[in-house]
Amino acid sequence: MKKLIGMIIFSLILSACGTAVSTPTPTDTPQVDGMDMGGMEGMDSLEDMSSEPTEKYAPMVGTYYNGGDLLFIHTEASDAGVAEMLTEMMHGPLVVLVPELANAPDELLANVYVFTNGMKGMGPFGFQPDIFDSVPGDETYRLLRRVNLVEWMEGSTPRELKSVADLHEAESAGEVTITQPGIVVNMPVLVWPGGSR
Repeated sequence: MKKLIGMIIFSLILSACGTAVSTPTPTDTPQVDGMDMGGMEGMDSLEDMSSEPTEKYAPMVGTYYNGGDLLFIHTEASDAGVAEMLTEMMHGPLVVLVPELANAPDELLANVYVFTNGMKGMGPFGFQPDIFDSVPGDETYRLLRRVNLVEWMEGSTPRELKSVADLHEAESAGEVTITQPGIVVNMPVLVWPGGSR
């Protein structure tokens, strides 16, 4: 089991770095992440591909951390419906289904808070952007995120929340509920308040 988790983590790290390359096929057609790259004219090597803009393959998404803005990408999800929803949200670039991510131990997970109602916005359900609980450099930063669904309660006044502290304050006041559906998404952070990759 530890070996399997190690292989998954290694694969995710390579994926996040844009280096997940499969073994060449007998036809010698180059493959990246299982896709036949033979039809990509003008790209003779991975070096050529590395100059391509990230948005072509995994568009960056804006969200919040500790009151500031950050940008991240979606790469894999443990749930088929979520993978499909995020793929549609990205207008095409595939968010890959990896059901085994749901079995990742707690120490490999950070949190993302996703709003299912409230203020209209660019979140996956059409409401405010997500809230992240950590960024690179934080001791608790992880690539994998445990999905937490946030719902504004009837009778409360929805407003845009931009930090985990704001969210917990609203939860303590009985304004929102937070539930964990057991879904994990790989969401590497690229740009955050005060830093970037």
